[in-house]
Amino acid sequence: MNPRENILSLYRRQGYEKAPVEFHLCPALHEKYEAKYGNDTWYGDRFGFPTRNVSGGHLAEVDTEKFKSWYPFELKPGTHIDCWGVAREPGSAAAMHMRYTRNPLKHCGDLARMKEYPFPDFPGADYSHQKAEVEAIHAKGLAAAAGLECTVWETAWYIRGMEELMMDMLSEDPMAEFLLDKITESAVARAVSFTKAGCDILNFGDDIGMQRTIMMSEKLYVDWIKPRFKRVIDEVRRINPQVICLYHSCGYVEPFIPHLIEAGIDVLNPVQPECMDFAKLHKQYGSVISFSGTLGTQTTMPFGTPDDVRRVVFENLETAGDKGGLLVCPTHLLEPEVPWENVEAYIKACGDFK
Repeated sequence: MNPRENILSLYRRQGYEKAPVEFHLCPALHEKYEAKYGNDTWYGDRFGFPTRNVSGGHLAEVDTEKFKSWYPFELKPGTHIDCWGVAREPGSAAAMHMRYTRNPLKHCGDLARMKEYPFPDFPGADYSHQKAEVEAIHAKGLAAAAGLECTVWETAWYIRGMEELMMDMLSEDPMAEFLLDKITESAVARAVSFTKAGCDILNFGDDIGMQRTIMMSEKLYVDWIKPRFKRVIDEVRRINPQVICLYHSCGYVEPFIPHLIEAGIDVLNPVQPECMDFAKLHKQYGSVISFSGTLGTQTTMPFGTPDDVRRVVFENLETAGDKGGLLVCPTHLLEPEVPWENVEAYIKACGDFK
């Protein structure tokens, strides 16, 4: 099997030849990588990551200055505004990668005003480059993946504000319906374009869990988020029933898993061991979905030994069994506290596992 065939077979629980490797390094660890290996090869190429991302649609208009009028205050110098109008103000020098999120519709008082907001036109974006990108990735024997995280819920609350959007949902304010539908429309357009281009894996996601509890009630999720997320997957399945739909949510999401399965996901990520027990989830759901993650970035990776890393990798792969169903990998970005020896222990453990 080439890497593409191997990861797709693993996710479909049809067996696999080699445990794949995947992780993301923070800038400090990237410097350690380059100090050891040089800067001529990306670490994903060096260590054999099985997937490569396809770029998103090209929007006709990228001028973000138009969003500044939606903020009733002056944004800090150095603030980045994305295509949705969400502003991220820079943090302190001690935490350069931390940003303060500002919500452009936080102070919006009525539906008429919300309808004036200049949402990005993803349905009208240019996706013509994607097919060639997918073909180039496949030519290398790799799986083509699409970045569709912040699919519905997260993008909506980034724009509106979490508290404001939850209050809109609880009070059944028409603004909630309008905003969530608008985001869903864009998510459908993006997902359909990636699928038509031939992507193998669609990486969806909305954080709906916290460390010890879910972020909202099941009822709120089922009434407002689930049907819209299901609509996105349904549109994808009409084009290619075989595409792998992965869903990312940090934190404790156990009560939501049956709903995610009903919506159509194939893979749950990242299954943080500090929040949920992988063996328990695998026993309960391992016959119908696969998993990605399970190697703790709050515990084992930063504070364990290389032997601890190896043990967890082996334990989790043994739990998944010969059919696969688990891409064992760190549950999030590897932060500066992670010893480089633990990164290499993870890579070696995957390579050694038989």
